[in-house]
Amino acid sequence: MSKMVYADNAATTALSKNALDAMMPYLTEQYGNPSSIYKFSQNSKRAIDGAREKVASILGARPEEIFFTSGGTESDNWAIKSALELRADKGKHIISTGIEHHAVLHTLQHLETQGAEVTYLPVNELGQIDLNDLRKAIRKDTVLITVMAANNEIGTILPVAEIGAVARESGVLFHTDAVQAVGHIPISTAGMSIDMLSLTAHKFKGPKGCGALYIRGGVRLPTLLHGGGHERGLRSGTENTAGIVGLAAALEEASLHMNENAKRVSAMRDRLIGGLTKIPASRLTGHPTKRLPGIASFVFEYIEGESIILLLDQAGICASSGSACSSASLEPSSVLLAIGLPHEIAHGSLRLSLSEDNSEEDIDYILEKLPPIIERLRSMSPLWDNKK
Repeated sequence: MSKMVYADNAATTALSKNALDAMMPYLTEQYGNPSSIYKFSQNSKRAIDGAREKVASILGARPEEIFFTSGGTESDNWAIKSALELRADKGKHIISTGIEHHAVLHTLQHLETQGAEVTYLPVNELGQIDLNDLRKAIRKDTVLITVMAANNEIGTILPVAEIGAVARESGVLFHTDAVQAVGHIPISTAGMSIDMLSLTAHKFKGPKGCGALYIRGGVRLPTLLHGGGHERGLRSGTENTAGIVGLAAALEEASLHMNENAKRVSAMRDRLIGGLTKIPASRLTGHPTKRLPGIASFVFEYIEGESIILLLDQAGICASSGSACSSASLEPSSVLLAIGLPHEIAHGSLRLSLSEDNSEEDIDYILEKLPPIIERLRSMSPLWDNKK
């Protein structure tokens, strides 16, 4: 294959050289267990402490409010399940949306089998909630509001600060899954009245298998993992020193270059949107302006998204149809159904997600290859024939 264009950065990103360089000593000569008291291992402990301070500073938090995890899924599970346990005396009512990542949705569905009651706020066709709906949904027994900062499929950015303010006024804990947002758009835990925030390193050019949960001071979550008392006694297990250091290095790099990256990536995204919306019976999904810099998401009527992905792959273009975490499913995206698309249209979804590693030549190549693919697939579709 002569050319490869990676346009699936919302699924995962390439590890940055800075992150790799920061990690290497802790993968090789600095292998000491951070919990040991001799000098050799204390190098690892200092590295973790430094990483915690760096992450906290970027998020507008305090170091003791940052807890390292294995990634976004663990952080989401920990926040949601623990909030319910923490506030058990108040009730079992949770408020969320129908466009959350499966790490949140499936956790909520599990809790519903355990007696929790969940209100799923409706979203409009752009993926936005109505804050009045949120206010009306809050009850005396509401213990948690969990709403993502930005959607992983359609790219819509949600009003986190406004949601946080409503939650704070109502005395309800607020958790946000910020996995797609951190490192790409400004996030301030204090400025947005966030009680808990999930993130993962591999969405901003850090290593896979390492994430974090911000827990606001004063919110004492129950212990997640019992054992040696790591992470202030809340999450035991020998720390992933290299991963933690890589996470902090990648986040620092992403934050330092956030504005310039967002400007450049948004321009490429808008070129894609401009070119692909010229295809007949295509539509952009998500908010036209309040969207993540890198995500261009579409539905193409009368064809299947999986077929588009396979033909793009043959052309050397990596993309996805809906969420990468559920790409093996034949069911249409729950996000697209939540924004009001019928099943037959939601099946034709395509997400192209860019990063600063992409080039204008990549955009040219996608715009060259994708329209003929859509035309080819429609030529085999009886539904398209009937439309014509």
